[in-house]
Amino acid sequence: MNPLTTSQRQLRQKASHEEMTGSFWDASCNRSLLKDSERLNQIKKGFSADLFKAARVTFDLHERSFKTLFNMSFSTLERRRRERKPLDSVASERLDRIFAVCHLAHGVFESRELASKWMSVQNNSLGKNAPIMLCETEIGAMQVRRVLQAFEWGGAA
Repeated sequence: MNPLTTSQRQLRQKASHEEMTGSFWDASCNRSLLKDSERLNQIKKGFSADLFKAARVTFDLHERSFKTLFNMSFSTLERRRRERKPLDSVASERLDRIFAVCHLAHGVFESRELASKWMSVQNNSLGKNAPIMLCETEIGAMQVRRVLQAFEWGGAA
């Protein structure tokens, strides 16, 4: 059995990263097609751990940020993935909120990559917080939406 070369490992990691970010953005887009009652039902059932991992990869969330945002450690996430168990409704509601805000960001920036980067970088209009981190609460998500809408309409946030 031949060991993988460094370039082969890097190609596999890049493909895996692209697959996960694609999975996140597909889920974000699909959420907008659901009725509120369907979204609520999915939140109550809990999202799969794979979607949370896709969010972690999409926004390059380090463990501390991930734990703050979803109130869960990487080890809990990995255990839930292995056991194929959904996450709780609190974490699922936060992920649903992130999907909704990211769908708006994608519409504003017209690019998944630009929207991901914008959501991940500290923003002066948001008190030097990364927009993704403000999605921990509905009030924070409303602030992010306000800034995105200002971008879209060319006004001040």
